[in-house]
Formats: sequence, structure tokens, C-alpha cells
Amino acid sequence: MTTAEYTGKTALVTGASRGIGLAIATELARGGAAVTLSARKPEALEAAAAQIRSAVRSARVLTVPANTGRDADRAEVVERTMAEFGSLDVLVNNTGINPVYGALVDVDLDGVRKIFDTNVVAALGYVQLAVKAWMGEHGGSIINIASVAGLRSTGVIAAYGASKAALIRLTEELAWQLGPKVRVNAVAPGVVKTRFAEALYAEGEEQASAAYPMKRLGTPEDVASLVAFLASDQAAWITGETVRVDGGLLATGTLG
Repeated sequence: MTTAEYTGKTALVTGASRGIGLAIATELARGGAAVTLSARKPEALEAAAAQIRSAVRSARVLTVPANTGRDADRAEVVERTMAEFGSLDVLVNNTGINPVYGALVDVDLDGVRKIFDTNVVAALGYVQLAVKAWMGEHGGSIINIASVAGLRSTGVIAAYGASKAALIRLTEELAWQLGPKVRVNAVAPGVVKTRFAEALYAEGEEQASAAYPMKRLGTPEDVASLVAFLASDQAAWITGETVRVDGGLLATGTLG
């Protein structure tokens, strides 16, 4: 991938104030894209934008605070992106929440509803807006950040995993419906060293990574590199796919 891969293009990344989202936005900016960062906290967004500008001096960055689960907030993010940059070529649905853990038979149903509303319904909402604002006429690439938990049962983050399985299925359906102009793919990370996933390696990274053939946990940059490829023209004949970036975890046959 050349540094001019995204010159003249605009990318919108949700959940972009830290972790995987920030790494993705930085990678796309490094490739020449104008980037819109969205997340709930304005201060965190501004800090993320400053970090991108420090890493990429020529970066064009717009920050739009928003709650991904709110229809009006999503609409504002897309409207401001179009007003600022005039296009929306890449959408990365990265926002994800997981407020509940444990057995599904005991799980709080309001928590499950919130998970699905944020992880699945809101992602579809962004897709609808992006297609109507730009991609339907001009084309584009959509990347949904799923999880290996959406491909295999975990027993611990079951509701979250079910939402990611739904996002994977949504990816396939959208790829079929939106082709050939719009490509839609998903990325399924294993455990990545972020604040969001801290509970999954709280007892120590060595123990948490023992089941991984690569013998380490992922980094946000591991995911960002794959997203940048899938969103680029180098992946022009790839759509409807869910690509694992999991250090070989699912090759072991277990998530435990």
C-alpha cells in the first residue's frame, strides 16, 4: 500500500478516541485520507485528533462528538463529514460495548438490548446514512469491526459475542445488497491490548496469550493494518468477508 492510497478520500471512524479506532484513523490519515473521528467524549476526541496530527503532519481531521446509539447524533456526524470534506468513501463501524458478562440465562435483558442497539443497529444506521449521503452514487468501502467471539462461543462474553455474530451476518447481507459499488467487509480481532478488553487479560498477558500460536495479544495497529487494506482499492474484489486478525487463536479450536 502506498502513502497515496487514500489521497482525495474521506474516512469516518466511530469509537475513534482511543484503542483500535484511533489506530485505524491514524493509519488511514497516514495513507492520505481526510478522517472524521467520532466518540462520546469531546476532550478525548480532541486528544486523539492531536495525536493523529502529531503522527501525520498533513492530516486533515474532523472531530464530532456523538453517541452512536442515537439517530440524531449519527446523522450529525455524517452531515458534518460531508460539509467539511465533501465525500464519504470509507466507513469504519468500530464502536462496540459490552456491559454484561456471564451466562445468558441470568443476563440482564436491558443490557442485551443496549449491546445489540449499539453494536448492530447503530452500525446499520451509519451504513444507511453513508449510502444515502455518498456511497450509493459514488461507491465506497465499509468495514465492520466484529470479534472472534462472533465466530465461536466463549461462555464469558456471550451476549457481546451474539451481537458480533449478528454484525458478521449483517456484513454478508449488506455486501450482497450494496454491490458492486459498495464493498462491505468485517474484521474479527482476538483479544487486543486496549482499555476495552482489559478485563480479558486482567490476570496477566502471558496467561491470556498462552492459547495463541503467536504467543502474544494483539495491538490496535495489528487491526488497523488489516482495515486499511480491506478499505483500499487493493482489496477491490473482496466483499462479504470476515477476516480474522487473531494471532492464530481460532486455529487452536478454542477460545478458552
